[in-house]
Amino acid sequence: MKKPKGSIWFDGKFVDYDKANVHVLTHSLQYGSGIFEGIRSFRANGGSALFRLDDHVKRFFNSAKICGMKLRVSRAGLSKAIMDTVRKNGLDDCYVRPFSFYNDSNIGLDVTGKKVSTIVAAVGMGPYFRGKSSGLRCKVSSWERISPSVLPTEAKASGNYVNSLLASMEAKRSGFDEAILPSEGGFVTEGAAENIFIVEDGNLVTPSKEANILMGITRDTVIKIAKTIGIGVEEREVHREELYTCDEAFFTGTAAGVVPIINIDSKKVGSGKAGGITESLMDEYDKTVHGNSANPIFRDWLTYL
Repeated sequence: MKKPKGSIWFDGKFVDYDKANVHVLTHSLQYGSGIFEGIRSFRANGGSALFRLDDHVKRFFNSAKICGMKLRVSRAGLSKAIMDTVRKNGLDDCYVRPFSFYNDSNIGLDVTGKKVSTIVAAVGMGPYFRGKSSGLRCKVSSWERISPSVLPTEAKASGNYVNSLLASMEAKRSGFDEAILPSEGGFVTEGAAENIFIVEDGNLVTPSKEANILMGITRDTVIKIAKTIGIGVEEREVHREELYTCDEAFFTGTAAGVVPIINIDSKKVGSGKAGGITESLMDEYDKTVHGNSANPIFRDWLTYL
């Protein structure tokens, strides 16, 4: 991928991409104390539109509240910054990253009195799993998904993703494309940066909130789409062995979209190809984010620029 250019919104002002810098001892770099979001903008009806902007901004502020971070920007201000950043960079199909962090270079955990900065970056993005359009090969990780007694799993906090990073690195070193993390009790939780669904007897099954998953916005999108086209959805505990016996499996995520899983732990999932329900949901998701959904309710998810 080419090095991005353009401008980054940084505490209310636009700065050149290469000049959006902080000190190497910045608190959030040292201790993982930042919070962030991932938002997609898509080409839609001859223009561009941010997908579920309000929901992403709401989750961003929830993450700040959970982590006790006092932001210096309002919800309306952040929404405007996101829209302005996409416009400023002349992008339509892109990925947007709001990020808030303790912008202080004094060593020490205490955040009392430390400045909180917020940036918004927008970069062009192709397929998250490049070259894997036919489907992913996944590995159940030896690393367990963090629990709320360890870190706040409902916050999209930087430090949480060390857990994901270790699992993903392990999977890729073993020749797989992505990891699936188990819970402490051995149940399925999510991928390294994605929610997971399986298909059993024509219905979707996905780990529930009680599995300590991040409540993904793309996950919620797929659940709502599935229900409108007559596909049943069950949110519950998912046993590891169900990954091996299910008819289909797929990941969802803001960056990933909807991506088939065709192999888990070297065991073929279903026919070893993307299944019919997965393909239907991929198609409906694609129509929805590009403003072509037949359901008028889903058109309200788009914020046109």
